[in-house]
Amino acid sequence: MNSNKNNVRSTETSPLVYARIAGVLYLFIAVSGFFNMMFGPSSLIVLGDAATTVNNIMASESLFRLGIVNDLIAQTVGILLVIALYKLLKPVNKNQALLMVIFALVGIPIVMLNLLNQFAAQLLLSGANYLTVFAADQLQALVMLFLNLDEHGFFIAHIFWGLWLFPMGYLVYKSGYIPRILGILLIIAGFGYLIDFVTFFFVPSFGPIKMFTFIGELLLPLWLLIKGVNVKQWEKRALESA
Repeated sequence: MNSNKNNVRSTETSPLVYARIAGVLYLFIAVSGFFNMMFGPSSLIVLGDAATTVNNIMASESLFRLGIVNDLIAQTVGILLVIALYKLLKPVNKNQALLMVIFALVGIPIVMLNLLNQFAAQLLLSGANYLTVFAADQLQALVMLFLNLDEHGFFIAHIFWGLWLFPMGYLVYKSGYIPRILGILLIIAGFGYLIDFVTFFFVPSFGPIKMFTFIGELLLPLWLLIKGVNVKQWEKRALESA
């Protein structure tokens, strides 16, 4: 038994490595999301005004394209983030860690496929010959249709953005090597995403509650990047689960 424990300790990568990697990747995704919210495609959309929205997109075509690529990169980074978090949190409860991974990896392709709606909106404004059958107002209406579909798909992804935070919050709370308050904030964030989904489809006038989702998802990566984890407690957990 002792030899097995010593072998686990010697072959495991330091949890601080996983913590730093997860912190960097999580912050990258957060910054990416902030960029798209402030400067990406969503910043060019004027609700209820298709003509102005189309003019904004055509005047900032490079920014619109950059926003799409930025989202694709962020989702790809999300896969690496999930792997790092799995390695970091697996010693607490492997089944819960796997559940976290499954929820996250279901949400990522939903977001990536949903970005086809933004591509479609951009293609409608490309001036291609086959689009001449549409009048200008028809093209504008189609652009808004695809942008509205993109928004709906974005909120569908909220289901899994919320669900993956429940097992992750539980694992953080039970870990003993990351502050419990961060686990609680992650669970609150999970409810925030699910409430956003429900209100968007059933009570759209209520509006999103992003403030609840940002706190935990910002503090966790900052903690992992700056403070890391309690290595002794992580090793104890790893030995117990070996």
